[in-house]
Amino acid sequence: MTEKKFASHADVEEKKVSFDRLSDHAYAYTAEGDPNTGIVIGDDAVMVIDTQATPVMAQDVVRRIRAVTDKPIRYVTLSHYHAVRVLGASGYAPEHVIASRDTLDLIVERGAQDMQSEIERFPRLFRAVESVPGLTWPTIVFERRMTLMMGRLQVEIMQLGRGHTKGDTVVWLPQERILFSGDLVEYDATPYTGDAYLGDWPATLDAIAALEPRQLVPGRGAALKTPEAVRAGLDGTRAFVTALFESVRAGAAAGRDLRTVYRETYAALKPRFGHWVIFDHCLPFDVSRAYDEATQHPDPRIWTAERDRAMWAALEG
Repeated sequence: MTEKKFASHADVEEKKVSFDRLSDHAYAYTAEGDPNTGIVIGDDAVMVIDTQATPVMAQDVVRRIRAVTDKPIRYVTLSHYHAVRVLGASGYAPEHVIASRDTLDLIVERGAQDMQSEIERFPRLFRAVESVPGLTWPTIVFERRMTLMMGRLQVEIMQLGRGHTKGDTVVWLPQERILFSGDLVEYDATPYTGDAYLGDWPATLDAIAALEPRQLVPGRGAALKTPEAVRAGLDGTRAFVTALFESVRAGAAAGRDLRTVYRETYAALKPRFGHWVIFDHCLPFDVSRAYDEATQHPDPRIWTAERDRAMWAALEG
């Protein structure tokens, strides 16, 4: 019997990259639903927000940065800890890697397992994985909020609440009302909720909305360049997270097992969200975490490559 492969193993087509200027100080590196990278250009230095999955992949970001500025790339900021977001950090040779205390705790607790798990899940997204020197460790760790002055440009690095992970961090340019959300917000791309706090996520989205961003760079999907587009990104993410958790909670409360709940939730969400990027890949992980949160695991359990395969076989077999 042939082992069933992850949905993402069929994902072999390279995506078209866009490098969008949002202002004199902000750019978005996006790739049709692949993980995004944000760029902040201050008076004397550059900050990269989320790094791509490998140092080799980071070089395409560096090349595009160098087309618009020769200022040193001094800072890398982690919006959260997932391997696909952070393992390319060394490719920028930054002076500092910034992360929240909660993100550091996740690296210590499960960084190695997460690295192995994600590399097996997303082979296309870890191009030249042999270039990864190991886990990415922060050099600056903050509690809840820090302000960084990049010359006259004020950069606020904040935890507004839990959602995608407990360490979720946004980067906010208050003078220009531009926000880099990481995977707290997705646009026409399926949220991955395998390490999420689904009950908290909507309130965190409300906190983002309260800032009234004019532009927003989501974790996946196109840069949102108008307040109307920002609202659509927030509303879409909230709708998915809410529909997912409501469906799973109802099934769990009725005493149905995980496999049954997965099939019911897939059927409920597919008509509205099935066209979003990585829907088939994410949903088994999403339902598994939602079922855990609705039953006996308020905090996400560690994903290992072995647990990934066992879950996939159980739900998709």
